Amino acid sequence: MNTQQANQPILVLPEGTLRTLGKGAQAANIAAAKQVADAVRTTLGPKGMDKMLVDSLGDIVITNDGVTILEEMQIEHPAGKMLLEVAKTQDEEVGDGTTTAAVLAGEFLKKAGELIEQNVHPTIITKGFKLANKEALKILENISEKITPDDTETLKKIAITAMTGKGTEKASEHLASIAVEAVKSVISDNKVNQDNIQLEKKQGGSSEDTELIKGIIIDKEIVHPSMPRKVENAKILLLDKSLEIEKMETDSQIQITSPEQLQKFMEQEEKMLKNMVDKVIDSGCNVLLCQKGIDDVAQHYLAKADILTARRVKKSDMEKLARATGGKILSNLSDISENDLGFAGLVEEKKIAGDNMIFVRECKDPKAVSILIRGGTEHNTEEVERALKDAIGGIASAIEVGKILAGGGSPEEEVAKGLRDFSQKYSGREQLAIQAFADAMEIIPRTLAENAGLDPIDILVNLRAEHEKGNVNAGIDVYNGKIIDMKERGVIEPLKIKTQAIKSASEAAEMILRIDDIIAASKLNKDSGSSGGMSGMGGMPPY
Repeated sequence: MNTQQANQPILVLPEGTLRTLGKGAQAANIAAAKQVADAVRTTLGPKGMDKMLVDSLGDIVITNDGVTILEEMQIEHPAGKMLLEVAKTQDEEVGDGTTTAAVLAGEFLKKAGELIEQNVHPTIITKGFKLANKEALKILENISEKITPDDTETLKKIAITAMTGKGTEKASEHLASIAVEAVKSVISDNKVNQDNIQLEKKQGGSSEDTELIKGIIIDKEIVHPSMPRKVENAKILLLDKSLEIEKMETDSQIQITSPEQLQKFMEQEEKMLKNMVDKVIDSGCNVLLCQKGIDDVAQHYLAKADILTARRVKKSDMEKLARATGGKILSNLSDISENDLGFAGLVEEKKIAGDNMIFVRECKDPKAVSILIRGGTEHNTEEVERALKDAIGGIASAIEVGKILAGGGSPEEEVAKGLRDFSQKYSGREQLAIQAFADAMEIIPRTLAENAGLDPIDILVNLRAEHEKGNVNAGIDVYNGKIIDMKERGVIEPLKIKTQAIKSASEAAEMILRIDDIIAASKLNKDSGSSGGMSGMGGMPPY
């Protein structure tokens, strides 16, 4: 082989592919994840600020909800996207603590990056992180306390803690009561299916006008102007069948040769519709909620019988109505019995923010309920909805796991203290990784202090001192800048928020640390010849 051939570069990958190897890849990933975590860090805690996100169409979202911010940011970098996944997992599993999870993941990676610079191998760091993760969960389990669904006051405190800093403080007591009552209504075997709590938002009024409806709100109008607008002691028929003449499935023709035949044909159609309506009337119902269409002639007969009727109700709403009213969804008109009907104390049509809606209220022991969310503006209403979702998620998690702990940075500091003691059991380099994990846990109290304009060093020193004395619930009072007992202050969080955040953040950090090669296939930009697809990949050289 001559020298010229030896120096010839061999292109294994397509032209325009971006590639980063070794420490460069790790540094790029860590930097990207840290930037994403820093973007949501300032929203953490009661004194956290909000973000205004404007998309390409000019739509605005104003929020301090971690997962909402990360989703709206349209993150391009693959490592950054993994932090979004951490927040999404937290949101789906718990419903609250999304910012905590993202910030922890970013900090785990930052501390790991410092160890990599000291030539600690990433596999040793991930091994240490796994050990620390397991130990952290044990520590949290040990400091947690039991809770039951009957402990209404504590559940209310969990809801208020979840909503603090969400811009709904003035109504937090009212909203917390609604969230607790809604969750308690739909508990079944200590499990809470949050789908059974319907959130319907309409701007107008203020967040204090938000109300819990012991039943379901249907975003539909009454089909006929002659029907009653309000029915008390409603017997509700839930029908999954159209009150229309069904078309034949096969192509068919009817030949009519005289006006009399046409008249008879139309009379027959009307008779069939009247028979259907008669069956509905005979059932004894005074409200009909139909999932499918209702013919104009059938509407006329129903109006004459004073039956309040809505059509084309969503399937999901029908299922909730069945759970709320105790009725059955029927698809056959022939065998309706009185036991199949649902009950509501009141069914009425009301105009809310310019739209007519049907309220099915005062159900007996409803297993599905609705919350009508109000707010001064559209953005305010959406933020109240996000606050309520966090509160409902927090209460549900506390009930399902049955364990709670104090908030305000106290569990994170207790975990950090426990992990530093735990690291002494290891003499190898894993000890450094466990200590790095412990230091990373302190990002939460540090951030709470920073966001409140306090000196984070002073606060952390005092917080560590209190925990060394054995004050497990010692956390940061961001309003007075003091270290106090958070349990006494009423700052309570479900155990699951913390365990899920640590699990997700730690596993995502471990996965990112194990990457030592990024190969990004990007199409060449025809105009400039430069690569277009992977903006923000940290200046990776073409290979």
